Amino acid sequence: MNLYKSVVNAMRYVSEAASRIFRRSDDDYPNTGVQPFEGTPPKGSKWEK
Repeated sequence: MNLYKSVVNAMRYVSEAASRIFRRSDDDYPNTGVQPFEGTPPKGSKWEK
């Protein structure tokens, strides 16, 4: 019986991992695109004016 439970748990573990890999993405990020830099460059950098 213990071997049976181990096999069932292993199959559940593998099937849950496969379902996470192949399911549709649930990312809900906004479509923002590239954002311009609005800060100030650090002192002594080559981009400092």
